[in-house]
Amino acid sequence: MRILVVEDEAKVAAALKEGLEADHYEVVVSATGEDGFFRVNAETFDLIVLDLMLPGRDGIEILSTLRRRGVGTPVLILTARDAVEDRVLGLDSGADDYLVKPFAFPELLARIRALVRRGRPDQILRLKAADLEMDLISRRVTRGSRSIELTSREFDLLEYLLRHHQQLVSREMLARDVWKEPSRATPLDNVIDVHIARLRKKVDQDVATKLIHTVRGVGFVLREGEP
Repeated sequence: MRILVVEDEAKVAAALKEGLEADHYEVVVSATGEDGFFRVNAETFDLIVLDLMLPGRDGIEILSTLRRRGVGTPVLILTARDAVEDRVLGLDSGADDYLVKPFAFPELLARIRALVRRGRPDQILRLKAADLEMDLISRRVTRGSRSIELTSREFDLLEYLLRHHQQLVSREMLARDVWKEPSRATPLDNVIDVHIARLRKKVDQDVATKLIHTVRGVGFVLREGEP
């Protein structure tokens, strides 16, 4: 799940990126309003955390323009402005939520989870294969009664395999859709194989039914039993 953080205070931006990535979100940081506005129009994000006081375009201008253009990505305003009129202006401009600095990080995470749930009412929020389950909101993965701790990349990789349950997935597909590098000069085959090996160890350790399989010379498949 990708989050764009538009924040010009370097320490705040770094803390947000570190905290959100520790909770297994993919985070992109923009330090100016112009760069943030460009990224929203050029890339896909599940949520935007937007400061109001930014160099270049301010947050309200960015938000208003996005909403006029029909961009419906959930937006959480994060700002030091705590006056009632500032909150009203932000919400009336199209924000989905408003959090005043300083804030408690667990509250920020809770608000993000709530916005993602609200923004994806018709999408699948849980993925399952055999006794392997993935909650896309809490980013929790379990196999039976065992909780599985994954890195952000491993989570994205497993999500992709689960979304393609019982379908063959090639290394080229993973490079394009998970690593987002379709035209890399040096193939990612070795990197992908290392991540698959680590993921397989976490998912299939100490269980009789293996789920992640390698199809030699072709790619991988997630399914119950040998392909």
